[in-house]
Amino acid sequence: MTADLLPVVAVVLLSGIGAHLLAQRFRVPSVLFYLVVGLVLGPELLGVVTLETFGDGLETIVGLAVAIIVFDGAFALRFERIREASTTSLRLVTVGALVMFLGTALVVRLVEGTTWELALLVGALLVATGPTVITPILEVITVREHVSAALETEGIVNDVTAAIGAVVVFETLLLDDVGVSVTAFAFVERFGVGVASGLLAAVVIYGLLRYETEKNAGPQAARFLTLSAAVGSFVLAETVATEAGIAAAATAGIALGNLALPHRGEIEAFARDLTLLVLGFVFISLASLIDVRAVVALGVPGLVIVAVVMLVIRPLVAGIATVGVEQFDRSERLFLAAMGPRGIIPASVATLFAIELATAGNEAAAQTLLGTVFIVILVTDTVEAGLARQIGSLLGVTPMRIIIIGGGRVGRALATRLERRGEFVVIVEDDPDRVESAREDGFTVYRGDGTETDTLADAGIEEAKIVVAGTGDDDVNLLVSQLAKTKFGVEDVYARVNRTENVGAFESLSVSAIDDPLATAYAIDNEIERPALSQWMTDTADRHDVQEIEVTAASVAGLTVRELHDRIPRGCLIAEIGTGADSHVPDADEVIELGDRVTFLGDSDAVRTAVERFHPRD
Repeated sequence: MTADLLPVVAVVLLSGIGAHLLAQRFRVPSVLFYLVVGLVLGPELLGVVTLETFGDGLETIVGLAVAIIVFDGAFALRFERIREASTTSLRLVTVGALVMFLGTALVVRLVEGTTWELALLVGALLVATGPTVITPILEVITVREHVSAALETEGIVNDVTAAIGAVVVFETLLLDDVGVSVTAFAFVERFGVGVASGLLAAVVIYGLLRYETEKNAGPQAARFLTLSAAVGSFVLAETVATEAGIAAAATAGIALGNLALPHRGEIEAFARDLTLLVLGFVFISLASLIDVRAVVALGVPGLVIVAVVMLVIRPLVAGIATVGVEQFDRSERLFLAAMGPRGIIPASVATLFAIELATAGNEAAAQTLLGTVFIVILVTDTVEAGLARQIGSLLGVTPMRIIIIGGGRVGRALATRLERRGEFVVIVEDDPDRVESAREDGFTVYRGDGTETDTLADAGIEEAKIVVAGTGDDDVNLLVSQLAKTKFGVEDVYARVNRTENVGAFESLSVSAIDDPLATAYAIDNEIERPALSQWMTDTADRHDVQEIEVTAASVAGLTVRELHDRIPRGCLIAEIGTGADSHVPDADEVIELGDRVTFLGDSDAVRTAVERFHPRD
């Protein structure tokens, strides 16, 4: 058996690695390639992987793999990221999950004429999106922080909800039919076991990590102890209650991810690589088990179910989650409505349930379950995940990047201020220590030589609105500026010039040159002559801000500064109108027109609100 299994495992693992590399090459979510490879390796075509390949070990293999994947996603889900879209995230995992559950069950019941028990089982399974499909999407399309936070939170929590909910429905309604009250209690019980097991594992592992740190243990110990939290919490919870392990892994991941851990960068890199390996293996294995005949047998009713789930229920969930949330503009609401692909949880659990139903002699229910779940997985992954980049581009949800070459003190200080203003910043740095330090501080860092075109292209310079050459080497900054201007056509390029005599070379390229010695002299002069204003402008807590924007909101055009009093938040004022020689401090009766350049000055939150009102994104 082992001899027969080894070549299959090798083929699936290598196929997963190949699929991931292809996905990176073509900038397509890897889940699409996993699906294709799985179908090719399955019994419908090559027959490399069949239902008998893993035998009774399928459930264990899938369970451990999903635990690692969910733990990795939860580990990256910091509380500050969740707060970026707390209202929307909460609605997605509560009211939104309930609407998806009941709405899907209703359409399955009406279209396929199944029993309510089977319809509810399908509904519970299809609540899940999950990190197995959301993470690959967010790898190829960049969205604003609150959008990615909402999608990732929904994926982690609803994976747990779907796994536990489906098992509870299957055991209490479909098999034993013990009633709704017992079903609800069983759900809460399993969820509680999972959370308790995850917290216990997190406490134990955190204690061991602290102990190892005091003993000056290296990053290897930190990596393997953290992996132990994923596996240990899963096994502990599963020993007590079936499918509680997913909740345990998610809880342990969130708990540890929000603690101050040693070697965090090393842990995250290790977990990410392990997750990519496991994800490819388990997704291809499960995709190979898709019963194409069961999917085809559904015919038109199957397509109707998919259409309702994608075009009615998902947009309804997204609408409920974002209504009244000003943070999400119209394009981001539409993107959220379009991103509901299903991942490993419904595929794996549906497969196991179908086996049990078929063994019990209920072949028709098994076929209906597999067909319905798999057609939704196939279509949503192909359309929503496979075309995510095109959908995002069409809706315009990808924020323009600001690329900073150089991850030293200057580059990171600038990145901090820009990100606090809501910009999406990518730092390009070649020094491994600086890369590690910047990543630990939460910055998006691409490791590579910023003077190479391939590095700049991979960092996303073609989508950049601004490039900043911020290293301590003028030759490097000049070459970066030349590439940005001539090779990639970036209009706004700024460069740090470390030697005053080199300013002319940058200005000849139409690059905005920041003379480092002169800038330092100005800063010192401001401290001497204007200390209050200087400290206000460089407030380390970033409570103040100054921003210049173009007026694009028709609602404010044609009104005087006095009439716009209610549109300008308390703690903010219009400091200037115009640019260059035309700039001036306005009086109360000056009229604001479309296209005017307006400079706001005040508290950072108030300035941000004013900018959104005078220059909305949608």
